[in-house]
Amino acid sequence: MKWLALDIGGANVKAADGKSYAQAYSFAMWRDSSRLAQQIRTAISEAPPCDHLAVTMTGELADCFESKESGVRFILQAVADGSDNRHTRVYLVDGRLVSAQVAITLPNLVAASNWHALARFAARFAPQGAAMLIDVGSTTCDVIPLWDGRPAAKGASDTQRLLAGELVYTGIERSPVCAVINAAPYRGQSCPVVQEVFATMRDAHMILDRISDDPANTHTPDRKPATRPHARARLARMIAADAVEFNHRDAVALAKAAADAQVTLLAAAIQQVAQALPARPETIILSGHGEFLAGDALERAQLTGRIVSLAKELGSAISRSAPAHALAVLACESTAQ
Repeated sequence: MKWLALDIGGANVKAADGKSYAQAYSFAMWRDSSRLAQQIRTAISEAPPCDHLAVTMTGELADCFESKESGVRFILQAVADGSDNRHTRVYLVDGRLVSAQVAITLPNLVAASNWHALARFAARFAPQGAAMLIDVGSTTCDVIPLWDGRPAAKGASDTQRLLAGELVYTGIERSPVCAVINAAPYRGQSCPVVQEVFATMRDAHMILDRISDDPANTHTPDRKPATRPHARARLARMIAADAVEFNHRDAVALAKAAADAQVTLLAAAIQQVAQALPARPETIILSGHGEFLAGDALERAQLTGRIVSLAKELGSAISRSAPAHALAVLACESTAQ
């Protein structure tokens, strides 16, 4: 059997074969849901040949759907349409892989299940004792406790995980700057930021040279390229300024303040999750293309231990699409048993 796993989110669709292939596609579910089947078809056609699909998702939360249940149904139908009804198994948050027909009857177990697949896979890097998985993506961070090689999360749904500190709704690209800070330093003073989505954390991290420019990417608040000059203009608007009133030094100061606040937010969640474990985590597994934020937050939280970077272990492309890679591995292992 040749498996391809799809992780279908609200802002990205990721595909991986559990071996060396992984690819992430930017996809705005809330705006382009009608194109999802075509996006899935593209992902399958550009991946290594497969005869089986494994699916996990978070995109059911997109506000184009009336409910999570309707989102799950829509996404599973899009998978069927985009794959020409290829043999498909759907991952549930309790660890089962089931048919699409069964999955439709269990929407609460299908919804937001990708973190569990990743946690099960990552736990093999810490087979004994207390450990922690930190996955930092474009939109959210997962902080998952592990115990004796298994997920030990308190929450199952996203709401439960938010309460437990196991889900932090901040990411290195899509989070609005105004959701991270209320005020920013500006030439010796503290200036309140405007409550508008003029800039996101992608802009801040680009200014700080932690994310590379991507001139072809126009998924930005002003639909202009994801480059440093445009990022500076977007950040200027956060204090109701323009290029005349806001130079590169000003942009760096604002970006540092926003990044520092994001580190503090993630560090608090790390401390909350670590305190709930029976022992101090000995191993910390990092994944996602925001590993740098996880590293800063661990230092802020004063949590030390053996660090396992999936980017170093498996490559940056696989780390970015870690839940899809994890699901493909689990699917392959399930059929080998």
